[in-house]
Amino acid sequence: MIWDIIVIVLLILCSAFFAAAETALTAASRPKMHGLEGEGNRRAGIVNRLRLHMEQVIATLLLGNNLVNIMASALATGVLIEIFGARGVVYATGVMTLLIVVFGEVMPKTYAINNADRLALAVAPVMKGLIAVAGPIVKVIQWFVRGILKLMGATVTTDLGAESTETELRGAIDLHAEVAGEETESGAMLHSILDLNNVIIGDIMVHRSNLSTIDADQPPEKIVEAVMASPHTRLPLWRGEPDNIIGVLHAKALLRAIHAGGRLEDIDIVGLALPPWFVPESTTLLAQLQAFRARREHFALVVDEYGALMGIVTLEDIIEEIVGDIEDEHDKDVTGVMRDADGSYIVEGTVTIRDLNREFDWRLPDDNVATVAGLVLHEARRIPDPGQVFSFHGFRFEVLERQRNQIRLLKITPPADPAAAASAA
Repeated sequence: MIWDIIVIVLLILCSAFFAAAETALTAASRPKMHGLEGEGNRRAGIVNRLRLHMEQVIATLLLGNNLVNIMASALATGVLIEIFGARGVVYATGVMTLLIVVFGEVMPKTYAINNADRLALAVAPVMKGLIAVAGPIVKVIQWFVRGILKLMGATVTTDLGAESTETELRGAIDLHAEVAGEETESGAMLHSILDLNNVIIGDIMVHRSNLSTIDADQPPEKIVEAVMASPHTRLPLWRGEPDNIIGVLHAKALLRAIHAGGRLEDIDIVGLALPPWFVPESTTLLAQLQAFRARREHFALVVDEYGALMGIVTLEDIIEEIVGDIEDEHDKDVTGVMRDADGSYIVEGTVTIRDLNREFDWRLPDDNVATVAGLVLHEARRIPDPGQVFSFHGFRFEVLERQRNQIRLLKITPPADPAAAASAA
């Protein structure tokens, strides 16, 4: 009888091990395990490999846990029947239920959830061995279970432990970015990095209506004057018509040519320009960033599906999507926007929503349209007349000027509480 009690205690300890191992391997920090593996921690590598096959891990744990619990209950029933007779079955049920729940489930799982990383590293080698031993039995069980589920029409996946990596990472960013303002900005930048593959360059490009371009057929002195007057270092050259871009002139290349001496009218301006690089407006920011790195260029011309020039995109535009506006001594405020004395803004219809959101920290939606005029048309579902007023997303839009079917000028009155308006939107 003494030996039976000792075996029961050992079996409950085994049950506690299986319960703690399941919780630890599930709750262990995925980034920390990968970091430790990169530092050469062998056990962290085992944890990462086990988590790639969580179906086998869980099956092995359930098999072992049920085996030891049933065996402990059977032994306890035999011992108590020997002592109390038929009533021993009732006593064994109550006693073993209490022992297994407290010492075999709740206590080990509570400890494991509070020490998940350390415990996962400790149990990983043992679990690796158990999976190797129980592998054939587990595979038979899995085959049988999948067969039954398929007969019932249920969808079966072989990656039970898989999680959406991006969703998990976004959640981790939000969790650690709520403490201080500086951390909140860092969290916003990390979110922006994850969004690079979801935003197209057509959403951030400088529209063709705001481009600074140069007619290549002008006299060299006129071109030099235009370059010196522009705040930009790279300027598209066109010939015949503005859409016919034949090159991109870099101000530094022009200055080198002037510094080299010779007459200004003898400088081959077109020969100094780099060949134009055209990219489709549907390219994602991540793909364009990789293209910039591969070509070692900072400037690209954006075209639509018909090949028509739509605007330009630069490396700085993409970086600003991550870190926010980067201003230098040559940067200008958003053009086409003028603040009124009453707190409203007089805005040209061609101003992009993205520029307004960045400049004034608004939250106007730009999923379906790029410009503020397009937003009014999209929300109004018709071409408005001058003087008409609309209210949506917490903002007041008054049409001031229209030329044919194009909204030229708007008066936008932001809400008194932009945060509340953004929440409502």
